[in-house]
Amino acid sequence: MTNMKSNKKELSPKQREELLRALKDRFEKNLNRHKGLEWAKVQAKLEANAEKLWSLNEMESTGGEPDVVRHDKKTDEYIFFDCSAESPKGRTSVCYDREGLESRKEHKPKNNAIDMAAAMGIELLTEEEYQELQKLGNFDTKTSSWVKTPSDIRKLGGALYCDRRYGRVFVGHNGAQSYYSARAFRGSLRASISRSVSRPIGKPFNEFTDCGWHHASCRNRSYFQR
Repeated sequence: MTNMKSNKKELSPKQREELLRALKDRFEKNLNRHKGLEWAKVQAKLEANAEKLWSLNEMESTGGEPDVVRHDKKTDEYIFFDCSAESPKGRTSVCYDREGLESRKEHKPKNNAIDMAAAMGIELLTEEEYQELQKLGNFDTKTSSWVKTPSDIRKLGGALYCDRRYGRVFVGHNGAQSYYSARAFRGSLRASISRSVSRPIGKPFNEFTDCGWHHASCRNRSYFQR
């Protein structure tokens, strides 16, 4: 019988410990990125959501160096961006999306930014988010990063990228089928309380206290941990 747990996006205890230590160290060394925020509260969110931790580990292992850049008070989510000085090394040489990749007749790269981000459980930074990131430091001074492209531009075959040169942030464009060794993509992730929060065995699932979200599908029903 197949072990269902093997398909879960969940880190081992050792991986969790190592990732949280790396995230904490980065958080404390770059306080200008998240003024007024407390690591203990960020960690509490992450420890309650195994899949978010897994996604952050994917960002980390591909060279993204994720860090907290903002707290969304409306949703009570902590937003992480890839904060590596240059575009993440483990994600270079990718087309913008699958359509762009499949349009190439030869010399196809192994992957594309949109599919790769989705597999990691993150979103590409938008142009606005990229500008927000650049206010926190100087990024992509030697590389460039694909950013989420508006549908009207994508329909015409183009895709956008951003970089910093000559002390300014630039937005450029290429065909979505293009790929370069000095271009990857930067992602964002929102850390919130997961639906699958640990609780004592046999205790009914309470959507308001255990989940933290008002799921219509959960209302008027009790869920028990197996």
